[in-house]
Amino acid sequence: MNSHNCVVKAASLMLVVGGILLNPGCSRQTGKSPVGARPSDIQVTVSRDGPAIVRTALAEFQVLPSGYVEGFLWKDGTKLTLDDPHSSVQRGNDYLISGGKQIRFALDFSQAQVLEAEGKLGRGKRIEIPARAQDRGSDIQRMLVLEAYDDLPNILLTTVQFRNAGNSDLKIDQIVSQSHTLNAAQSTAKVPAYDMWSFHGSSEEWGKDDVVKISKGFSQANVMGEIQRGGYGGGIPVVAFWTASVGEAIGHVETLPITVSVPVKVAKDGRVTASVTIPAKTTLKPGESYATPRTFLAVYAGDYYEPLRTWSLLLAKEGWTLPKPSNEAYNVSWCGWGYEFNVTPAEMTGTIPKLKEFNIKWATLDDRWFDAYGDWNPRSDTFPGDSIRKMADDFHKQGELVQLWWLPLGVEDGQGKWESHKYLVSKVAQEHPDWLILDENGKHARITRDLAALCPAVPEVQNYYKKLTERFIRDWGFDGSKLDNIYTVPACYNPAHHHKSPQDSVNAMSEVYKTIFQTTRAIKPESVTQSCPCGTPPSLAWLPFMDQAVTADPVGAMQVRRRIKMYKALLGPEAAVYGDHVELSAMTRVGNSWTEHGTDFASTIGAGGVVGTKFVWPDSNPKFKPVTLTPEKEEHWKKWIGIYNQKMLSKGTFRNLYVYGYDLPEGYAIEKDGKMYYAFFTQDLSKTWKGRVELRGLPAGTYHVVDYAGGKDLGTIEASGEKAPELATEFQGDLLLEVSR
Repeated sequence: MNSHNCVVKAASLMLVVGGILLNPGCSRQTGKSPVGARPSDIQVTVSRDGPAIVRTALAEFQVLPSGYVEGFLWKDGTKLTLDDPHSSVQRGNDYLISGGKQIRFALDFSQAQVLEAEGKLGRGKRIEIPARAQDRGSDIQRMLVLEAYDDLPNILLTTVQFRNAGNSDLKIDQIVSQSHTLNAAQSTAKVPAYDMWSFHGSSEEWGKDDVVKISKGFSQANVMGEIQRGGYGGGIPVVAFWTASVGEAIGHVETLPITVSVPVKVAKDGRVTASVTIPAKTTLKPGESYATPRTFLAVYAGDYYEPLRTWSLLLAKEGWTLPKPSNEAYNVSWCGWGYEFNVTPAEMTGTIPKLKEFNIKWATLDDRWFDAYGDWNPRSDTFPGDSIRKMADDFHKQGELVQLWWLPLGVEDGQGKWESHKYLVSKVAQEHPDWLILDENGKHARITRDLAALCPAVPEVQNYYKKLTERFIRDWGFDGSKLDNIYTVPACYNPAHHHKSPQDSVNAMSEVYKTIFQTTRAIKPESVTQSCPCGTPPSLAWLPFMDQAVTADPVGAMQVRRRIKMYKALLGPEAAVYGDHVELSAMTRVGNSWTEHGTDFASTIGAGGVVGTKFVWPDSNPKFKPVTLTPEKEEHWKKWIGIYNQKMLSKGTFRNLYVYGYDLPEGYAIEKDGKMYYAFFTQDLSKTWKGRVELRGLPAGTYHVVDYAGGKDLGTIEASGEKAPELATEFQGDLLLEVSR
């Protein structure tokens, strides 16, 4: 041990007690461990003037004297990082904004404490480093708390605690944490600093790419939790960056959809800046304290799948329970949205012969079967009397299952309109105006589609959605729900609700979706509840309360594949992820809208998704021509749906063996029934790819390779178990392989 550092053998105590005080002489002290307890394997080294170094089995994290937390991945005996803490654009440690003024802090490493931590996340270490404000006139005490766990060796959790040690009130506007400056040249020589790929979990705009190659001038706010312009919002609080060799991600690990932002920007010198900004908006009286949500820094090898999978597993340890999909969630689905807003029972049931011919198990009654948002009664002009229940019965008599489209929490209040119809005042809004979310001005707050919203924190509202679900599933006979256009809700300032915080409405959104999901499952155990955040990533608020995710109005096949991979990371490698209507796999902009004419089943099948379509048949209406099932399409649909039903790769185990953006051609791997299935895709469908593809993840042995979509025997390959075997190939668009012993 040199004279400047000491390795702390921390006391094996619970999370917030005990520990060791490091004095300028750097003495060591060991506390008593509970009987039978085993200390963490994580090593912590604290220097008198910094840094503090946390070493795990896979990573190293350094808290520099400036307060910057730098992450390294240990790979093949080498430390890799994207962090560039000494860049001119990095302003040092994290900070607090009070009254519009930045207050920065200097860490006091000589007073650091290192504790054994044990709890839901397993064994680990907890490091507490106090700090003083650099502004001598400030009476704010700050404590940086770091947590690392043996079972999560590539992630470091941080919390910042502030205490008002003064005699007057302290206003906290916002807190900036996890500030990082990233430079691709740290891991890849002679490339621009911004030359990296990224994933952004925010729900900002329909159709916006969430997987993005960073370019010069890139900037994105990444607001999480709260409502956004246009009614979007929610999101997954993770932003990730990666090169071919190393990646880094930041975000928060709270199980509630708290409001934060993770702004990302390319600075003038080309480096990428990112941080977690917490809009505290609070005032501390003398002696009061404030602790930020737990944020994280993760380092990894691979692409966005890795940090999303780690984030999901961490939340699971915190009690976040993800349901196992029903068997029916993997079956092919047809949707009546091809007929758009004015579909009739006759048009729905008229497709049954084709559904049976193609072996399609599900049908969905889509948007605008109802009279008004919020009331959800059948329209008298298209679904008169009890025709909606009879329609469900007709599907059941033919061995088909049927799903109902609806949008929870949204209600018509006589304001606004949507392209389908001008809004009325719904009956529920008339009879229960006290249930509505009010904004700070006492007006009806707006959500997606310019609707008013019921407050999910109100118990009567939760019960209302239980009764609606019972009506749809038990009384009308539907086998599940397609919950659409769901993002988040606004903060609620309705005084009648007696909220502890306006954020209560956002946090309680999960209760309504849990009610819908659990009520549906209780009535029909093999039901399917699908949740669709149209055109954006999902919200952690309702993610645990569905059994089928959906790629959510993807703009083209590339988004289909990326989002299937995202959901396999979030929900598990065997999750049921609906690839949405295959027609969305190719789209052309027409004015302010799109025409959908895709036929790419391979992107859904190869990535492990569930196949779907919205064809119109039979129909001669020119309006529906792009999605009309022609004789040529029939042959194509029959072939690919047959392949899907035969292989059922959606039930296999997704293996993340290829790094998006760097492994070309773009690759996916599914393990199922002792076989490996590979899918490769070209970026430009008009060009032929020629070369050798690596078949990764194969144990040593001899394997038989088949192009199962093209019906071609490609011979045998030898796998050594060390280096992945290669296959010489030439293809255009996609290549789907089955590899077996």
